[in-house]
Amino acid sequence: MTTPAHLRLLPWTGPEGKPCYLSTDDRHSYMSRLADNIESIQLGMAAEVLDHATTTLRDKHATPGDLRLLANELTTALTDTLRVATSRSHPHTASTPD
Repeated sequence: MTTPAHLRLLPWTGPEGKPCYLSTDDRHSYMSRLADNIESIQLGMAAEVLDHATTTLRDKHATPGDLRLLANELTTALTDTLRVATSRSHPHTASTPD
């Protein structure tokens, strides 16, 4: 008897913003590696946005437009980071999809 495939939350959404899942037992499959690489890029970009936020918030001459752009960048980075954290901390099994 084989164990059920795990459903992995992927670091991107499908049509209409719905979550995408990968069903595989192979952590080294092409799609698993692609998801790992994209997650790594997303986390790296989040670190860069955080550095940018620190600089912008210390800038006494930052305009409301600068702060609005920063808020958008931080929102995107936080959304991506939470998706990665959720994917890594809550593995789903095929018998209990989310």
